[in-house]
Amino acid sequence: MKTLFQLLMSVLIPGLICCQDSFAQDAPKGPTIKGIVADSATGKVLDFITVNLMKDKNTALKADFSKADGSFAFQNLKPMKYALVLVGVGYKSKTVDVDLTDSTRQHVDLGNITISQQVVGLKEVTVTALKPIVKQEVDRISYDLEADPESKVYSVLEMMRKVPYLSLDAEDNIALKGNTDFKILINGKPSSMVERSYKDVLRSMPASSIVRIEVITTPPAKYDAEGLAGIINIITNKKIDNGYNGTINVSERFPTGGPGVGGSLSAQLGKIGMSLNAGLNQYKNPSTQTVSNRTTTGTSPTELDQRGWNGNNNKNGYIGYEITYEVDTLNLLSAQLNVNGGRNRSNGYQSSLLNAGVEILERYNVTNDNSDRGNGRDAAVNYQKGFKADKNRLLTFSYRYYGYDNKQNGNLQISDRINYDRPDYRQINDQSFSEQTFQVDLVYPVKKLNIEAGLKGIMRDNKSDFKYLVFNPETKSYEVDGGMSNMYKNQQNVFGAYNTYQYNFKNWGVKAGARVEQTIIDADFISTDSKVKQNYFNLIPSVSINRKLKNNAGINFGYTQRIQRPGIWQLNPFVDRSNPSYERTGNPDLRPAYVNDLQLSYNKAKKGNINFGVGYTHFKDLIFPIAVYNAETQITRTSYGNTGRARLISGNLNANYPFTKKWNFSTNLRIAHGKVTGIVNGVEITNSGVMYQFSLSTGYKLPKDWRVNANFNANGPGVNLQGTTNSIQSTSFSVNKDVIKDKLSLSAAVSNPFTKFRRFHNETFGPDFDQYTDRWNYFRSFNFSLNYKFGKLKDGIKKNKRGIRNDDVQNGGN
Repeated sequence: MKTLFQLLMSVLIPGLICCQDSFAQDAPKGPTIKGIVADSATGKVLDFITVNLMKDKNTALKADFSKADGSFAFQNLKPMKYALVLVGVGYKSKTVDVDLTDSTRQHVDLGNITISQQVVGLKEVTVTALKPIVKQEVDRISYDLEADPESKVYSVLEMMRKVPYLSLDAEDNIALKGNTDFKILINGKPSSMVERSYKDVLRSMPASSIVRIEVITTPPAKYDAEGLAGIINIITNKKIDNGYNGTINVSERFPTGGPGVGGSLSAQLGKIGMSLNAGLNQYKNPSTQTVSNRTTTGTSPTELDQRGWNGNNNKNGYIGYEITYEVDTLNLLSAQLNVNGGRNRSNGYQSSLLNAGVEILERYNVTNDNSDRGNGRDAAVNYQKGFKADKNRLLTFSYRYYGYDNKQNGNLQISDRINYDRPDYRQINDQSFSEQTFQVDLVYPVKKLNIEAGLKGIMRDNKSDFKYLVFNPETKSYEVDGGMSNMYKNQQNVFGAYNTYQYNFKNWGVKAGARVEQTIIDADFISTDSKVKQNYFNLIPSVSINRKLKNNAGINFGYTQRIQRPGIWQLNPFVDRSNPSYERTGNPDLRPAYVNDLQLSYNKAKKGNINFGVGYTHFKDLIFPIAVYNAETQITRTSYGNTGRARLISGNLNANYPFTKKWNFSTNLRIAHGKVTGIVNGVEITNSGVMYQFSLSTGYKLPKDWRVNANFNANGPGVNLQGTTNSIQSTSFSVNKDVIKDKLSLSAAVSNPFTKFRRFHNETFGPDFDQYTDRWNYFRSFNFSLNYKFGKLKDGIKKNKRGIRNDDVQNGGN
């Protein structure tokens, strides 16, 4: 350990030189109130206690949190009478009156303010804290789900529409700043629950079990470099007192969706803390119509027309468990285990007609029966070492294993053939992914400077065994086609180190750092005895600056570089022929993509909250889907290539405002202009356009604990290298009733009551073809849910402040 500690310290030496607190503090210009919050029983100072500055019983002027030393301060106040309301989880609220009308007493130091712990029983009324829904920090923005009443009604996935910088498309795919390349973390750590298929899990995860969602727009150097758009960090209910608490949510949704149950449980038993999250969900899509059309040009122009029906049924479950053990005040052990699995079956029918003028070139009908099974699991252990000289100095060792298996089976039967001789066939793709991670982190605060450093090694192993089995009419059996089958193995090792410095001035906060990563890739096509080797080095800087202004306002600036490493679904050369006329495959020669991102935002929290930002993003070597038409086979094949470069200019607005105590309003708006350029089949293509996402939400609290909410969402057209998607508008209305105050609630919601089906229109063009696909999905849906909270609490669960975060591989393939 000593050698490793010395190695980390050698990384920190440049920053330690400037650790002296040489910055003079300006004297406050107006009346001030300050103090220190402490526990009445132990005398220990308390951090993150909410301190509300009240003008009267119902009007909060400012709000702050106690710092690590328990201190808080309000400056430049008007000479009047105030009341401080202190609120903390597990503590009784306390009110302190302060009179600043006396001109001889303008600077009030309240000294130690003690608050006492409170045991909350099942029948007791919980303390309501005054807190904003949206909070801006130096490198991220967070959305407080506990402060949003609709968290009792919807799933985590559906609530993502209301989070700044996030949006959902018609397929429920999440976009961060309009980009689908991001990383999702659970409590700051990766989890197999959201790495294999995040939509399935987030659909079944009740929002009532979540504390907040953080959008890390400028990830600091301690996070891995992957994720072009940033990181989504989901914080679950874990900070509890000695005792237990939990949430159970039962729901039903139709005609799409289905029954679901999910919940969370946290417990603190002396030195042992435990938390559990689990859920089961069924999501059905009844059969709906699909129409596609392709027109080709050149010496032999053709037109392909396909019409069919498709439906699917998805069943998913997950369970996550974490346990911590506080050996003593300086040593903490923790472990996590997550398991998840999904089963998906889909059935489809399609007729296909290929014409050259009035001549029929090819016609067939196909029935397609597909099954998809996936299982994921991950386990981690962490050891955190504190130091007597400074308890905020932490050294953490972590190990994590993660893996998943996915098996896809497709069975295609072809009938009513004209000029089409391909026999019936089956396709099988067995994929497996595993990784082991070793990590060490050091947090070394020196007065107002906080220094972090770490080392990390990730060893990944991707495998794919894909087979095509062709029906032999003579033997009446399916036989493997060796020319269309292969075994693929991809090994990827990533070694990284980071160093981050954060300094807080009087009104300024600065966080800057850099990360270096070495990536070694070894790919092997076992059946054909061919290999692909890659080795690249990256230096990733990041800078975040925060300037506090008057009246709870602030300005944030962020700059970072990010990279996008291709995932197994993009590298895998398996050719998906579920539609015989349109094929999809991966590209094992893909290289990483790079992005430079600048963000500037303004935020203000007074009676309401507002956050406005602008950004500029430049992409290089973007990994784009590339669609190429082959005139000989008359098949369009889509693969991936490092062919793109792009720039994106964007602006975003998020606002929350309570018109009255009972009526609130919020909006989330993002508008951007994108331009992409790339090479497709030897021809340079450029596409550009305006994209936007807009959501509006309002809620009204009625007598007897009834609440009604209404939402409107609009997503503009999507723009990519070879095409566009159409816009979408949706509405939803919900009603919620607290049967038992803050314990049991019943909810009902209807989405898009005026529109039964929604048309999803996707256009794709290339040098010698144009094609579109129209797919109709059920749009109108009804949702019913029951939410129950229970618990009996006393002291907070402790957990490692550092742990493994493998956020260097993008989400995708969902």
